[in-house]
Amino acid sequence: MAESLLRVEELSLAFPHEEATRRVLDQVSFDLYPNEVLGLVGESGSGKTMTSLTIIGLLPSTAQVLGGHVWFDGRDLLALSDREMRAVRGAQIAMIFQNPLSALNPLQRAGDQVARAVRIHRQLPKDEAYDTAVALLRQVGIPDAASRARAYPHQLSGGMAQRVLVAMMLACQPALLIADEPTTGLDVTVQAQIFELIKDIQADTGATVLLITHDLGVVSEVCHRVAVMYAGQIMERAPVEALFERPQHPYTERLLSSILRVDQPKELDTTQALLPISLDYDTPGCRFANQCPNVLAICREQRPAPHTTAQGHTVFCHKYTDEAP
Repeated sequence: MAESLLRVEELSLAFPHEEATRRVLDQVSFDLYPNEVLGLVGESGSGKTMTSLTIIGLLPSTAQVLGGHVWFDGRDLLALSDREMRAVRGAQIAMIFQNPLSALNPLQRAGDQVARAVRIHRQLPKDEAYDTAVALLRQVGIPDAASRARAYPHQLSGGMAQRVLVAMMLACQPALLIADEPTTGLDVTVQAQIFELIKDIQADTGATVLLITHDLGVVSEVCHRVAVMYAGQIMERAPVEALFERPQHPYTERLLSSILRVDQPKELDTTQALLPISLDYDTPGCRFANQCPNVLAICREQRPAPHTTAQGHTVFCHKYTDEAP
């Protein structure tokens, strides 16, 4: 397999809380290879967004990186200075945020914001940068792009605003695109259009994409591989087809069983419903232990080592290790 473009290695992150700290990411590890789309999935509170903010260097000032590395193109991003990280952010790694209207400057027209990104990252004259911005707006599917370029963010729909952000990303021509729940708050039709746009851009430009979502249906259509998170820990990593056909971790099995499928009608089993994440931040073991139907004594005492098959399917679960009785 090709060398990874991005490698998150044993990443642990904490925030101060009263007299202690809360470890919100616990030894998170995954690889992202050139020209692929990796889905990072899990329910709200699993640590997906915090992982992405660590990668791009936009953590709150109170965050404490307890250990690990974020390797990008041979460099550890966690070791870079703020100035060095600013040179990476945008030019090499771009991010589409959850709420497009809050990510755009409300006082600047859409075209001007895209043109500014063009000027910064492509070093073009002002007029040429604006013409390029209009072309980018047209490329991301905005009708009457020249007119829409003169609109302020509040004059755009949520879907249009998200397309403006995608155009700004294209202006930077990044090697890695992080899309963090890019369709939050949009109706299902627009959601499908945005995901199809991201898929087309990845195919056309060869960009590598980290897609953060809780929508497993989107993952099955867009992604090549998937990493499943729960409460700040990676539970499973696998090619998409293998994960959907043969989930290994009890959490992944429970997560997939919650999907209602038209080709497999079934009664909703409320006894298998996932409870809200209730987390003991100091536990040394698997954080899914309190909900796991196959829990062992060792699950609460020790973090399971990764078990990997020849097909590249990795699961963190004691039932696959020698320690299991």
